[in-house]
Amino acid sequence: MNERIIQSPACVAEGAAWLAAQEPRFAAALQQTGPLPLRLRQDGFGALLDAIVSQQVSVAAGAAIWQRLQAAGLTDPCALAAAHDDALRACGLSRPKVRYARALAAAQLDYPGLRGASTAEILTTLTKVPGIGRWSAEIYAMLSLGRADVFAAGDLALQESARSLFGLAQRPDERALREMARNWSPWRGVAARLLWAYYRLKKNREGIG
Repeated sequence: MNERIIQSPACVAEGAAWLAAQEPRFAAALQQTGPLPLRLRQDGFGALLDAIVSQQVSVAAGAAIWQRLQAAGLTDPCALAAAHDDALRACGLSRPKVRYARALAAAQLDYPGLRGASTAEILTTLTKVPGIGRWSAEIYAMLSLGRADVFAAGDLALQESARSLFGLAQRPDERALREMARNWSPWRGVAARLLWAYYRLKKNREGIG
């Protein structure tokens, strides 16, 4: 595996400078957002469980469910596997997410091994687990494993941010945004960080959420 890994703020700054040199809109957005956050998380079972929890709910709702799972001691695969469905539902997991969480615990993924795998191998391995779709797998590769050239094109915030920044008539769907992002390689992971930062800036200015 010979892929660029984001490990420090300097890596993000390098990618941001490259993107600004390639795309004037990115340069303008960076002037507004300032330095981009590193946004790296720990890898492992907890990170993927958090991705399942966060699917199709608001950031605040996902965080609240995660806090309840932590308080109940249910963010460990063995504890989760042994827990009754009612205990998981009481934390806020829907019935499908209970199934997905149990499937993840049963999968016994080789998390240390994923660190040295290619991005293609990571995505293939993760999406075999029920409940882990492409978005969750790409978020894990980008933010837990630091892959610099991964872009979660199915992310609604990225789609809306791209619509606003690039003056598009409508929000691009996953396929359209993935095509746009081809021009941002080899720093698509930093492009995502920039679009997220721009999205948050726009929301704050407009008083949304």
